[in-house]
Amino acid sequence: MPTGILYLVPTSLGGPVGPLLPAATVEVVRRVNYFVVENPKSARAFLKGVQHPEPLQQIDIRTLDEHTLSQDVSALLQPIMSGRDCALVSEAGCPAVADPGAALVRHAHQADIRVSPLVGPSALLLALMSSGMNGQRFAFHGYLPIERQARARTLADLERDSERVDTTQIFIETPYRNDALFDAIVASCRKDTLLCVAADLTLSSEYIRTRPLSAWNGDRPQIGRRPAVFLLYREPTALRRRS
Repeated sequence: MPTGILYLVPTSLGGPVGPLLPAATVEVVRRVNYFVVENPKSARAFLKGVQHPEPLQQIDIRTLDEHTLSQDVSALLQPIMSGRDCALVSEAGCPAVADPGAALVRHAHQADIRVSPLVGPSALLLALMSSGMNGQRFAFHGYLPIERQARARTLADLERDSERVDTTQIFIETPYRNDALFDAIVASCRKDTLLCVAADLTLSSEYIRTRPLSAWNGDRPQIGRRPAVFLLYREPTALRRRS
């Protein structure tokens, strides 16, 4: 019996599904009835948003989160090995990027299961596109350390590397720690370094602004607990001299 396909399904980042997901992506989601998800509650809301034709209680939804053990990840592949298609849905917007779903994708490759990424919004790329920073060389670092001194050291390292190799540094934070991260960036980095804050991407409350750190004084972003992406960029000295 041929194996099924593991589809990687982007979500709508909290906005309405219609304007953000291509019809071909929605069509795949509607015909799959086996889902591996990070959060069943939000996954059911997503399936309702795409108007999945089956009753939600009849759809096979299984959880893969940060607490899932490696041996349990392998078990999630069994229905696919039996020929069922599966859709991986994450809380991160795009599956397997800053997301525990990467473990399922890795196991799928090891089992020679076809992996098919579907088209949809990526918060990281949307933030980079709109930042005005270097889009040819960039690095995503996920979550920075929570401990204050370790976080300050990491930020200083990212700033230094940005200038040394002309790289945009991208990172995220749990929304309730957004303000603490912003304060740490201001305290740890030089005033002419650029910071972009991009929050609520694709939503009506979308906020995107790039400024030198000196220009953020007295005008901190009002992002509160909204999902946000932070981008840091320090142009190399040679390039600054030319401009």
